[in-house]
Amino acid sequence: MTVQELLRSKGTWVETVSPDITVGECARMLTEKGIGSIVVRDGPWNVIGLVAERDIVQGMTAHGARLHDMPIVALIQREVISCGPEDDLRHVMAIMTHRRVRHVPVVVGQKLCGLISIGDVVKQRLGEVELEVNVLRDYARIHSSVR
Repeated sequence: MTVQELLRSKGTWVETVSPDITVGECARMLTEKGIGSIVVRDGPWNVIGLVAERDIVQGMTAHGARLHDMPIVALIQREVISCGPEDDLRHVMAIMTHRRVRHVPVVVGQKLCGLISIGDVVKQRLGEVELEVNVLRDYARIHSSVR
């Protein structure tokens, strides 16, 4: 299965913020929307970074209470690992696991087209494995009844 196929069922909406919002505003958005990361963009589509809950927690350790009013650019992960719509989900899952990232923007050229999480990928993969198990179980049932 490809990233594009996952996005067809999941949707392509991505929460984004501009680089000038504060960490406090970003944290509030994450909480209100029930999401684990947010894409920071400097135009309608151009990704300049990503901020995850983990980044905010680490920022608290480094900056203390001042963090709340700091601009989000102080925390963004500028080396964003991204994928394309044509990428295979197993490959993306391997990269996410190896690089220890939970969210990967889907980008074509410089344009943001979606965002997938490790949860999205695992859920899809579990569905595929369940289907395979059911097919094998049906095959075994049919094959054993023929004898």
